[in-house]
Amino acid sequence: MKISTTQSKKYRLIGIAIWLILWEVMYLAINKDIYLPSPLSVLYSAVDVVGDEKFLEVIISTSLRVTVSFAISAVLGIATGFFCGLNDNLYHIFEPLILLIRSTPVISVIIIAIIWFKSTYVPVFTGLLMCYPIIWTNMVQGIRETDGKLIEMCRIYKVKPFQVFKNVYLPSARPYILAGFTTSMGLAWKVVAAAEVLSMPRYAIGTRLHDTKIYLEIPELMAWTMLIILLSYLFENIIQLIFKKAAMPR
Repeated sequence: MKISTTQSKKYRLIGIAIWLILWEVMYLAINKDIYLPSPLSVLYSAVDVVGDEKFLEVIISTSLRVTVSFAISAVLGIATGFFCGLNDNLYHIFEPLILLIRSTPVISVIIIAIIWFKSTYVPVFTGLLMCYPIIWTNMVQGIRETDGKLIEMCRIYKVKPFQVFKNVYLPSARPYILAGFTTSMGLAWKVVAAAEVLSMPRYAIGTRLHDTKIYLEIPELMAWTMLIILLSYLFENIIQLIFKKAAMPR
């Protein structure tokens, strides 16, 4: 049974209200800001954070790192995933690398990146490495799910390879690419922020998180965390909007 958009929004708001009430109840039960600040104190801290003169530089810098790491992983994931989906031998060559990256702890990647790169590039490298396997896997799956009869028909009628890619493979892989992109974007924000905490670039959300930990500014820590969640949600919705626009008939 389908739920209308209005109903889904209503229940989403109800859900948010329930979790905020639960948060307030837990705050009152613990009664120590150092462990769990109240929603109101986090809101006040968020206002202070937004009012900071360096706020835009921090947000833009981290957003750029996320975007660059995601964009590079998307290009590499789609390109290599496409050919690996077509060729089993190539797939088996790439598979050990993908398994290795997936199995490597994020903290290990960050530490290695800190040794290799300048602080501003550490989050980009880490985000790229963590997002690439997701997009690659989804692209491979999408290509393999393409209708073989359509491919055979294209061969019979000698359709140009680019047209086959554009009109057959891409539409088939589109849902898988979208799923890979949205998952990777959410992961990119988490990974980039974590890498910034350790590498501490001059302008970065992760650097601000590190500072709040040092000075035990827990409401501000929660405020920055909420901003990461909101930005991640915003970027994921932008991706979905782009895919919807691209799918609209012209």
